[in-house]
Amino acid sequence: MANDHDNLPAEVALRFNDCINNRDLQGLAALMTNDHTFIDSVDNAVRGKDKVVEAWKGFFDTFPDYQNIFEQVESRNGIVAILGRSICSEPQLNGPALWTATVRGEHVVEWRVYSDTPENRQALQIGAMKNP
Repeated sequence: MANDHDNLPAEVALRFNDCINNRDLQGLAALMTNDHTFIDSVDNAVRGKDKVVEAWKGFFDTFPDYQNIFEQVESRNGIVAILGRSICSEPQLNGPALWTATVRGEHVVEWRVYSDTPENRQALQIGAMKNP
């Protein structure tokens, strides 16, 4: 992996997603800050690394086939905006989505999921950020 500091937030976000796709709880925990927050597409939030890891464990147990496929990854000032889709046998979790990862150093402070709407694309400036 490149050591280019400008690409580091995107690289961290991609590693975080690899852990999601591989249901790697230890890897996720290693990439989270202690004050990590997860926010879902309807603004439900889980705060604190231990609580978020437990939430991911329950999620993986419930939806073992869940995967994220990223099509566009853009970063600016430690914020990574992602366009893609999720694949899951649960219809509500299957389809287009947007994500942001707030990265500090080599750790994710916040992982957030958004519905893929024109308003959210505009708010996240998808297409206006530097592509890593």
